[in-house]
Amino acid sequence: MSSNSQTNMGTKRSNLLPQVIFTLLLTFTTIFTITAAELEHAETYIVHLNTPNGITFDKPEDRQTWYHSFLTATHTGSNEQPSLIHGYHHVFTGFAAKLSAKQVNAMENMDGFVSARRDRLYKLHTTHTPTFLGLHQNLGFWKGSNYGKGIIIGVLDTGITPGHPSFDDKGVPPPPAKWKGKCEVAGCNNKLIGVRDFTNTSTVDDEGHGTHTSSTAGGNFVGGANVFGMANGIAAGMAPLAHIAMYKVCDVFCADSAILAAMDASIEEGVDVLSLSLGGASVPFYEDGIAVGAFSAIQRGIFVSCSAGNSGPVKSSLSNEAPWILTVGASTVDRNIRSTVYLGNKALLDGESLFQPKDFPQNFMPLVYPGLTGGQNVAFCAPGSLKSIDVKGKVVVCDRGGGFSRIGKGQTVKDAGGAAMILANEVTDGDTTEADAHVLPASHVAYDVGVTIKTYINSTSSPVATIIFKGTVIGVDSAPAVASFSSRGPSLSSPGIVKPDIIGPGVSILAAWPVSVDNSTLTKATFNMISGTSMSCPHLSGISALLKSAHPNWSPAAIKSAIMTTASKVSLNGQLIEDERDLPANIFSIGSGHVNPSKANDPGLIFDIQPNDYIPYLCGLGYTSKQVGVIVQKRVTCTKVIPEAQLNYPSFAVTLGAGDAKNFTRTVTNVGVANSTYIITDVSIPVGLILEVVGSTLQFSKLNQKLTYGVIFIRDSKATVKAPYAEGYMTWSSGKHSVRTPFSVKFV
Repeated sequence: MSSNSQTNMGTKRSNLLPQVIFTLLLTFTTIFTITAAELEHAETYIVHLNTPNGITFDKPEDRQTWYHSFLTATHTGSNEQPSLIHGYHHVFTGFAAKLSAKQVNAMENMDGFVSARRDRLYKLHTTHTPTFLGLHQNLGFWKGSNYGKGIIIGVLDTGITPGHPSFDDKGVPPPPAKWKGKCEVAGCNNKLIGVRDFTNTSTVDDEGHGTHTSSTAGGNFVGGANVFGMANGIAAGMAPLAHIAMYKVCDVFCADSAILAAMDASIEEGVDVLSLSLGGASVPFYEDGIAVGAFSAIQRGIFVSCSAGNSGPVKSSLSNEAPWILTVGASTVDRNIRSTVYLGNKALLDGESLFQPKDFPQNFMPLVYPGLTGGQNVAFCAPGSLKSIDVKGKVVVCDRGGGFSRIGKGQTVKDAGGAAMILANEVTDGDTTEADAHVLPASHVAYDVGVTIKTYINSTSSPVATIIFKGTVIGVDSAPAVASFSSRGPSLSSPGIVKPDIIGPGVSILAAWPVSVDNSTLTKATFNMISGTSMSCPHLSGISALLKSAHPNWSPAAIKSAIMTTASKVSLNGQLIEDERDLPANIFSIGSGHVNPSKANDPGLIFDIQPNDYIPYLCGLGYTSKQVGVIVQKRVTCTKVIPEAQLNYPSFAVTLGAGDAKNFTRTVTNVGVANSTYIITDVSIPVGLILEVVGSTLQFSKLNQKLTYGVIFIRDSKATVKAPYAEGYMTWSSGKHSVRTPFSVKFV
């Protein structure tokens, strides 16, 4: 292995922003009491308005009078005219009032009306993924796992920011006696117990990446966390009372030599979990420093969680494929920071932006797509590409991609005098939008929304638009969905193992940041919202810390099994999790599914693997004894060989040719109820496959008892197979516990 080989960080890179123009202040004025009960079927509506051209309001009272005119005009003969509840003057132009559906309909034809939406009830809660994942203070799994107390999470990344409130040690006990780590910087405490540099630079986190990932995995509770006033709430990592040790291995790149040195130190110093939000291209495991270091870690009972990479939706684009690593893909969460594009044809099209200025005019402005005539660089709003194009005072459509940053495209528009940017996904980006700290008013929209906007531009000689900022919206029921950028399987290094293993939150994740991106007056509690499998990985690292705290005797493979067999296949709306194209996500996108921490805490059965069990599997990959020895750190003779799918993994990846029948076994350990019986209660078998289970009843009489069953995958010679891959699953159930094992089949 070359000592100067380099590994790209597995993150959606976000630049530190030294300046951003405005800090959003959410303000409103209470005007009148709630309307009378006589209003038929009245509900609270929030009404968005545009000030008509030529009208100005010299005094707030004038604007208020205009708001009242909408209510007067829609008076339907009830005993009392509807009254304003709130009049808005800064967040947007409009008001809230108790209205009936008929009154709302009557408003729609009035000059200045934009939209009306029913009010929603919100509550303050964490920002936001712990709640999304079912983790609640003083309840359930969080409380039962003691919030990760006593567990040490080692993070290999770009450094950290001591003194940030996320790394305050309130409520965190001293580290366990086994800890032998070092702190090479001032500011360590019972939360941040170690900081070391392996880059020969400094421990300072100039990138922000390591600060963000560390706080996602194990940041303490911080109230009032937000960016630009958005996503306001209590920030907390997955294991908020666990200890954190930072090993800086990345500056701009991450060298294998530094990674291995850090992993070596972390093992010696006593970490329990390793979190690596970085990775490289697929190579044999014996050439992969992360895979080699991770094997040494799991030999000592250390759990290793790694990002899957950000090269999706391209097939076989994964990093960190070794079966002893938890490979984590990225999903969306049920929170949007919504900015809505309002077109001149009255279409309202939702997008996202973290920067939501309070003073952005709601009147229509010219809408342009320079890419129609200006070439590819102009379409991507590459730096300097708009200098000779008239975009001054206009809303500019820019295509995502081209190797240029999303925020950088906005800077190009701003430099050219543009008023706002609509960032339109390319077809491969699908529906995945991100809330960025843009430098001007913006809306990042899905691919199909971008097509709609461009179609409108082509349909009229004078296209116009504006952007309506709606702030934080919770409860998007299409979540979780697979992020378009999340790398996909099948694995190149080991096609007989399904990868990724799991998906977790990785889109628009708010966490600690070294500096303010919004010119906040808060000098310490600085946060940012970024995306990538780098963000999903530390979620699973923190969840693994909780599981290790709750089950200290579980092996890394047992923890991994618990996470995988209890994962969810459905989104909040009850439908199958979708990919970026609104299609059901396949096994190479989501692995076993979306993490469910509380269920993982009580999986019923686990598929355990001991370190030596990997040796015949590695020999079965065709590695020489010497190459296997590089990985397992001892002399090996490959006298025993097993096919990849025979490894006692919580999923199967099988290749079947014509007439093939392949037999595999799995051994499960009972960690649920002593006296319990499991049977197959749910099975999904694709066309072209016949599936037989040998030993389809598992009857346990004690805890930690092991039982083995067989599975036969048979190619159905009578069936016509229309695709090279198919997938399915089988579910063991005891009545109390359900244990699902997915499988993929490659037809050759």
